[in-house]
Amino acid sequence: MTVAVLVIAERVTGEHPDVTFELLGKGRELADELSGELGVIVANDIGQEATFGVADALYLVEGMEAGYSAPQWEMAIGAVIESVSPQVILVSTGTVGIDLGGALATRFNTPIASYVLDAVMQDGCLVVTSQLYGGKLLSEGEIDTFPAFVSVLPGSLSADKGRAVGSPRVERFNISDQLATVKGRGVELREPDSSGVDITAAPLLVSVGRGIGSKENLELVAELAEAMKAPLSASRPVIDQGWLPKPHQVGKSGKKVRPAVYLAFGISGAPEHLEGMRNAETIIACNTDPNAPIFEIAHYGTTLDLFDLVPELTDIVGG
Repeated sequence: MTVAVLVIAERVTGEHPDVTFELLGKGRELADELSGELGVIVANDIGQEATFGVADALYLVEGMEAGYSAPQWEMAIGAVIESVSPQVILVSTGTVGIDLGGALATRFNTPIASYVLDAVMQDGCLVVTSQLYGGKLLSEGEIDTFPAFVSVLPGSLSADKGRAVGSPRVERFNISDQLATVKGRGVELREPDSSGVDITAAPLLVSVGRGIGSKENLELVAELAEAMKAPLSASRPVIDQGWLPKPHQVGKSGKKVRPAVYLAFGISGAPEHLEGMRNAETIIACNTDPNAPIFEIAHYGTTLDLFDLVPELTDIVGG
C-alpha cells in the first residue's frame, strides 16, 4: 500500500504541539478515504514511535543539527517526499509551514492551500475550507492536482483523533551528507517570557477587552479570574496598551486557545481575536453593544454592563 498522506510533524522546541496531532487525525481520515497509508515525518525523535501510533509509517530523519533551521527542514522534508510520493502533504500554518510550505510547493510544482480550517475528499477532489482576510471571509476550493500541500491553521481540528498509541513502522533517512551543503544554520531560538502563564492549557479562561476602559479596572476581572481559578487573558488592545503582558494575548498575533469555557468581557470580537478562540467548546460573551461581532459565535451572551455583572459573579463564585 502506498502512502496517501504525509504529515509534517512540527516541533521546534519541547513537546510536539497539539497541531501535530490535529494534522495526524485529519491525515488518518484522508488516508482512509484515499485507500492509502498515513505517514509522518519527524526529526531526531528516536524512541518516540508510539506517540505517532495513528500513522502507518514514521519517517525518521537523522543527522539534523539541534534546533530549527529552515534550510535543513526543507532538505529533510524534500528527501522524504521524493522517496514516498504522497498525494497530500499536511503541514501547520506555524513555524515550519509558513517558512517552508510555499517553498516546497514551488520545488515540487504542486498547489498549496493555506490558512485551511478543514479538508475533505469529494468525487476525487480535495475540498478545502480556508480563512481569508483574518477570518472576515471563508473560501471553499477544490484541488484536483496531486500531490498537494495543505497548510492548516492550528486549533482548527480535533487533536484527540490523532493521539492513538500504536507502533508504526519506522523508516530512517540520514541526510548528514546533504546537510554539509546547507549554508543556512540556526544559531539560537529564544522563547518569549511566558510570565508563568500558559493560557493554551487552561480549561477555563476569563478574557477581557478594550471595554474594561483602563488598567486600574483590570483588577475587577482579575478578582473573578482568581475566584474561578482561571488565567486572565485578553484581546490585543489590552496588550497594546501595556495593561497585560504579551503571553496573555488571545488572537491571531497571540495564542490560539480551545478551553472548555471562554468568558469574554468587553470584547467586541474583531476577526483577529475570533481566530484565536472561536474553537472554544463554550463561549460566553458580555458586551453592551448588541451588534458586537462576538455574539455571532458566542453560545451565550448578555448586554449587561460588565462593571455591574462581574462583581456579582465574583461574589457568587467566591461565596
